[in-house]
Amino acid sequence: METSYANDIKEIKVDENSPLFDKTNLFYKEFPSDFRQIRYFTLLIVQSAPLEIKEINLLEQQISEIIKNAVKHGNHCNPEKKVRVWYSFSPTHAHLIVEDEGEGFRDLEKWNDFNRKRLECLAEQNYEELGILWSFRTLKSDDIDGGNALFAALEYWNGGLVYNNRRNCVAILKTYPQRRHGISIEDAEEEA
Repeated sequence: METSYANDIKEIKVDENSPLFDKTNLFYKEFPSDFRQIRYFTLLIVQSAPLEIKEINLLEQQISEIIKNAVKHGNHCNPEKKVRVWYSFSPTHAHLIVEDEGEGFRDLEKWNDFNRKRLECLAEQNYEELGILWSFRTLKSDDIDGGNALFAALEYWNGGLVYNNRRNCVAILKTYPQRRHGISIEDAEEEA
């Protein structure tokens, strides 16, 4: 395995002092932990995102998954417990902070180790062992759990995925490239 690849493996971090937890100028919504309404809650948030960053519903899917985790795993679908969401969208970013009232993501380090092994097997083309690492499961996992949404989330939220110290609040950032219209001076010189 190449050492540079090992250094490129993304991990979920724990750092409540991360700038991603800055709530300045973020909008705020609070929801009961009602599993049946996750899509509705997600749409209330995503509706304020500019069209150019919605990426054929990828943004909606990722936000829905984060809210679902808070409702299901954090608050155990207890409608008395709230999910709090702070968010901001622009053509260049999507920034969210999602907090539940649960005990927190206690298996975070185990998940990071699992993901690291999975990615190393993929890089080494060790498909036999990769077949064993297809789903992250804990004693609390049910039949449809597997930690697999976190694999996609870690890739999607390219500006970071960070938990607070209690691990019941996650801050996430997706950055989008600036769209340039027209021809730049550099492009025109290259064509000449």
